[in-house]
Amino acid sequence: NMSKFQPLDDRILIKKNIPVTKTLGGIIIPDTATDKPQDGIVIEVGPGKRGNDGNRIPLSVTEGDKVIFGKNAGIEITFEDEQYWIMLESEIIAKIS
Repeated sequence: NMSKFQPLDDRILIKKNIPVTKTLGGIIIPDTATDKPQDGIVIEVGPGKRGNDGNRIPLSVTEGDKVIFGKNAGIEITFEDEQYWIMLESEIIAKIS
């Protein structure tokens, strides 16, 4: 349950899809040595930054969206043995429909 994590402002919590390679012996090797963009699923979104008028500007992604982000985007966190990233909305490259 990620309800303990509430991203602030225009930050987004993402569950990263980690490509996995299996050897002949069945050992799983995560593919972490690539420079390709990464993808993941939006788990939680912050309320948005405040505009000059003091009102919040909503984010353009919502929970459940599949997104693409750069290799070095965000801050990695681990919660209950799962890997997540917290990043700014501006670090997301695209939304996949």
